[in-house]
Amino acid sequence: MKIKNGFPITIRIAAAAIGIALLTLPGMASAQTDAGRIFRAGASTSNITPAVGTSINGNFSDETVQHIHDETHVRCIVLDDGNTQLAIAVADLCMVSRATLDKAKRRASSITHIPVEHMLVSATHTHSGGTACSVFQSDPDPDYLRFLESRIADAVINAHNNLAPARIGWGMGSEAGQVFNRRWKMKPGEPLINPFGNTDKVKMNPGVGNPNLLEPAGPKDPGISVVSIQALDGTPVAILANYSLHYVGGVGKGEVSADYYGMFAGRMQQLLNADRQHNQFVAIMSNGTSGDVNNINFGAASSVSSPPYHQMQKVANIIAAEVYKVAQQIKYQNWVPLSVKQKQIELMVRKPDKTELTRAKTILSKVNKSVLTTTEALYARETVLINDYPNQVSLLLQSMRIGDLAITAIPCEVFAETGLEIKAKSPFKSTFTISLANGYNGYLPTPAQHQLGGYETWRARSSYLETEASVKITQSLFEMLDLLNKENNP
Repeated sequence: MKIKNGFPITIRIAAAAIGIALLTLPGMASAQTDAGRIFRAGASTSNITPAVGTSINGNFSDETVQHIHDETHVRCIVLDDGNTQLAIAVADLCMVSRATLDKAKRRASSITHIPVEHMLVSATHTHSGGTACSVFQSDPDPDYLRFLESRIADAVINAHNNLAPARIGWGMGSEAGQVFNRRWKMKPGEPLINPFGNTDKVKMNPGVGNPNLLEPAGPKDPGISVVSIQALDGTPVAILANYSLHYVGGVGKGEVSADYYGMFAGRMQQLLNADRQHNQFVAIMSNGTSGDVNNINFGAASSVSSPPYHQMQKVANIIAAEVYKVAQQIKYQNWVPLSVKQKQIELMVRKPDKTELTRAKTILSKVNKSVLTTTEALYARETVLINDYPNQVSLLLQSMRIGDLAITAIPCEVFAETGLEIKAKSPFKSTFTISLANGYNGYLPTPAQHQLGGYETWRARSSYLETEASVKITQSLFEMLDLLNKENNP
């Protein structure tokens, strides 16, 4: 018997003959719109836990993995509107290079046929994951990079394999109590001398209860963006959340952990009663615009120390509760259009002049240790390394559209004020930014923040883009968002 829009053809003809309008009962049309389009989604994870004895980055000095506290993963969703497929994957890494991600995308594309331009892969920014990018005194193990290429691709491939009719919706929550700007203007007094011998106007992580605190140097973004995917019967398939919190930390020495991102995933599974062994449910927390934000309230009168992992779990529980609340209010759609724009831009590198380079080499000539222990020596080494960088570098930017929701992707540690600007000026009803996406190009201070100085602006492999970089990046993103919006509203 042939079926059309939930009713046998013979019934539809008979009804038309006597002038009866057929109403589609709830669930009967499922994933079909009036045009008969079907929306599908799939989710998957893959394990990327580094081996004991390998490198952990996230600090000025390298650490060696001594113990696996909790496994690290890549978590992925694939969406399909019948014409376009998008993949969004988030890896429990501090950062990951574009070279590694490009290889992973090509492998995934060769099997799924999803265009590499339709894949967004980012790092969470856990500071207790395996090293996937050279930064400060940590360098990745080539074997681990090859492992990541395969496992990141596997997450995309398996999510694609799990594609099934689904419905999708999104919403916005807020949690202001777990994010604080970590850059502070200080009262006049003792000068803030940076590793280059110059004076800064702000200090990162100045200490809780510091009597010289004046005011935060920038805003914070308390918003929590939530994308929820369900099977047609309402069974949870995936949650993609986005929060502008750098990371939490508080781990044991040499211990691997996915930080609060992994704990959030586990807590969401509990709240939704989602047994992944049966329905492939995956919860994902992506890093928003948190380059100048962390979990420490420096304006408080005093601080209370917590046992390892205690604060991490607390934050995960609080954020998961808010995401759960938002998810209960989401109105799901059986079909939405998907689209993506990707653009490569060229930005200049802030390279040292001859005087700065000579100073750096002089400092290093007086160091007799293989492991650098002073910030002055550490940044002298970074100065020498940055001098060998090309004069300009390529960055990959993306803007994705899911119905009237937009997601922008930037390969940097983006400041909160930039994320807030994108949200405010986007032509879409809802927009959020995933940082550390499709590569790593260091911190992204605004030009005004560059004038203030501070750790996030100090020239190194962790911060080397030209001072106008944030302006040029947002301009490109707005152009892509406008193009996506015109597709939606021709």
